[in-house]
Amino acid sequence: MHNYRVRGMTEGLSIGRRVAWYRRRRGMTQEVLADIIQRTTDWVSKVENDRIPVDRLSVIEQLAEALDVTIGDLVAEPSLMDWTPDTGSRTVPALRDALLDYRQITPLLRASSDAEPASLDALRSRLSEVMDAYQASRYGLMTRQLPGLLAQAHATADRDEDPGPQSVLALTYQAAAAILTKLGEGDLAWIAADRGLVAARRSDDPVIVGSLFRSVTHTLLATGRFKAAVELTEAAAAHLQPGLRSATPAYLSVYGMLFLAGAMAASRADDRATTRVFLADADETARRLGADANHLWTAFGPTNVTIHRVATAMELGDYQVAIDLSSRIDTSTLPVERRVRHALDVAHAFTARRRTDQAVDVLLRAERLAPEQVRYHAMSRQLVMQWLRQCRGAPSRHLGDLARRMKLVA
Repeated sequence: MHNYRVRGMTEGLSIGRRVAWYRRRRGMTQEVLADIIQRTTDWVSKVENDRIPVDRLSVIEQLAEALDVTIGDLVAEPSLMDWTPDTGSRTVPALRDALLDYRQITPLLRASSDAEPASLDALRSRLSEVMDAYQASRYGLMTRQLPGLLAQAHATADRDEDPGPQSVLALTYQAAAAILTKLGEGDLAWIAADRGLVAARRSDDPVIVGSLFRSVTHTLLATGRFKAAVELTEAAAAHLQPGLRSATPAYLSVYGMLFLAGAMAASRADDRATTRVFLADADETARRLGADANHLWTAFGPTNVTIHRVATAMELGDYQVAIDLSSRIDTSTLPVERRVRHALDVAHAFTARRRTDQAVDVLLRAERLAPEQVRYHAMSRQLVMQWLRQCRGAPSRHLGDLARRMKLVA
């Protein structure tokens, strides 16, 4: 046994051991849990004893729902409060307060708000800074700036009913939904996406409406409502299809990203046929766009479609397919967030094929690009914990140092 002590009794448990702990807490037998998730009792027993790895998000979400816990409860994902570089500022709590502020319900109650309206150019500039931080994987910075921007966007939209302020308000809510989804705050993300769609409709801009459809799809996906996410993808695509005759690059990018979100939902529902259809629709849209681009911060194009082919292959358990596809992808022109999220899938695929050294190398290179995203993402933390448990002696220096940076070992 190596001399690395995993931090805390709860934090050191594997997903399988956590499943057993929460199952017993609920007074549930293995047979009952197996029946709920439509698996065998033997499968549940092997999961709880770490003889079968639980490495697909769709399975983790299924177990979390059956045990009435969050995904974060099973994977020990930390809150942004615990890791933001600026420990003197409030992050997720401040954003939560902004979303749950009663004054956001209606303009009639916003008279007591301290926020001052701003010019449309100033709002767009602040929104651009927030989204640039997101794509650079600077999540702490983004989350600190969102509450103030949200209040100011509301104040401006209340004073000015023109489409411009409504569009910025919608996209600000989309930004909030995106980061909250990353942090495992599914309920708050749903509130943000729903309010963003309301503002998008007021903007009367089909591109903004399409973008918020995608945001709602992502929140459905993050909360395990895969069938609903697939249905919304189909309905939203039908709504947007007439606009394709005169589609701008931004319109095509939003339309294509909608299919990529739908493909992820279909793959997590183990629906291979729908996954293929959505990926084909996204690929056709990317070909029409012609090249990788970042309209409305979508990072949409042929490369992102291929990245999602890797991600969906992972969800469907086709690990070697994912590895083979990833070897042909050059992500260097994409935003950091996309590049690193893809790297996590590749590391996962190598791990599933028992090529741990290559998986560790992929994760270390990704960490150099985006320390926050790698150190505090649920998938990377679970991978490192799995690697530590598999070590027969002391872990390698690189793995041990990474585990300490992630605060997984004392």
